[in-house]
Amino acid sequence: MKQQTAILALLALSALPSRAQELNAKVVVNTAQISNTKTEVFDALQEKAQSYLNDHQWTDLSYKEVEKIACNFNITVNKWDESSNSMECTLLLTSSRPVYNSSYNTTLYSVNDGDFNFNFQTTDQLEWNADNVDNNLTAMLAYYAYVIIGYDMDSMAPLGGTSYLQTAEDIVTNAQNLGFTGWSSFSSSQNRFGLLNDYMDGSMEDYRQMIYKYHREGLDQMAESTDKGRAAITESLELLDNCKNARTMSQLPTLFTECKRDELVDIYSGHGTAEEKENVYNILFGINPSMSDYWEKIKK
Repeated sequence: MKQQTAILALLALSALPSRAQELNAKVVVNTAQISNTKTEVFDALQEKAQSYLNDHQWTDLSYKEVEKIACNFNITVNKWDESSNSMECTLLLTSSRPVYNSSYNTTLYSVNDGDFNFNFQTTDQLEWNADNVDNNLTAMLAYYAYVIIGYDMDSMAPLGGTSYLQTAEDIVTNAQNLGFTGWSSFSSSQNRFGLLNDYMDGSMEDYRQMIYKYHREGLDQMAESTDKGRAAITESLELLDNCKNARTMSQLPTLFTECKRDELVDIYSGHGTAEEKENVYNILFGINPSMSDYWEKIKK
């Protein structure tokens, strides 16, 4: 109840009966990898996927237009079989949130899904029915809609996105019967099952707490006090380090550093004490040594 109250307060949600949808999604379908002269099916995919994401009411909350979550779905078609209407694609997805009292938007969620495969033809209507998951495209888009909303809520209130992330978990369970890759618990630790399972695992709760502290207590406070905001971000990185040690095979800490590398350099380069920057450097290098060139900039 307290989480819901905090979320409502943070989002300044309207009590009016009419509700605006949650997402401000932009879908782009890239066909440069295939040889084809028929663009109608891909134009229809782009238009219908975007409408599906933006027009569906994913929660019972009310969002003002400016509160909608900005997200980009870049779908690259790698193979297309016209006879079976099957498409093998890669999805590059990012979502962002505004930082309080600034014009800056920070990337909140980013994933590269190499198993974004489905059947689609121009006449298909994309509709979501949680009680009957029978279409892989609508299931994947719904899954990512709930993950995006869940991450956004977690950044607004501690563990605030739990109910939406649990809905995403339900989609994973139901979609495993569709026969498409990306949902199985056995195929990859970085597929839709693996990443969400890590995120929701009790041993990784510090990761979700880190998402809140980094964004709400860190970035959102920097306009008022740069030092206070940076100190909270440093504390959040210590939570991230805890996660790396608690679940050494999890890819989430590494993915976070990849997503935030430029932002982290901007936060610490030329700012903070030498001790603070050394601590941050050691944490980030320990999590992702392949990006040492970035982390070296933090110490300057």
